[in-house]
Amino acid sequence: MAEHRSMQRGALLDAARSLLSEGGTEALTFPALAERTGLARSSVYEYFRSRAAVVEELCEVDFPVWAAEVSAAMERAETPEGQIEAYVRQQLALVGDRRHRAVVAISASELDAGAREKIRAAHGGLVAMIVEALDALGHQEPRLAAMLLQGIVDAAVRRIELGVAEEPEAITEAAVAMALRGVRG
Repeated sequence: MAEHRSMQRGALLDAARSLLSEGGTEALTFPALAERTGLARSSVYEYFRSRAAVVEELCEVDFPVWAAEVSAAMERAETPEGQIEAYVRQQLALVGDRRHRAVVAISASELDAGAREKIRAAHGGLVAMIVEALDALGHQEPRLAAMLLQGIVDAAVRRIELGVAEEPEAITEAAVAMALRGVRG
């Protein structure tokens, strides 16, 4: 029984990822989840009490995976500059990944405090790594610089998500160049 429940929970989370990546948080509704999974709407409520609860669980499951991929890319870099470049590149490379699309949709949405806290905690781990790299570069204000650097990444993510004029590669290169010039400044 427990195994069956965890399979259904997994199916609901997977459906939630698809809905988020297709239509953002507006698309994530209990009727849509029920339809995608073939469960009765009342069954969906047995697993999650609200949309926020679905989002919160996705944060718990997906953010660490996504953060681990960014962190692994940073660890492969030889220099602090290389780490900063990896931090920017890897986040932008994950934009096309369904899990990351869910993460982006979640970050962009109106969340309850619990979900926001979980996102902040997951982001905090990444930011801590970047603070270390900035510190190694002798940056005067590594924490502030780390937050501004994440702002460049977030803006680039939104730009890629919009599918605007530029190719994702061009946006990535511009973000990397700006980040590296900025941290040297």
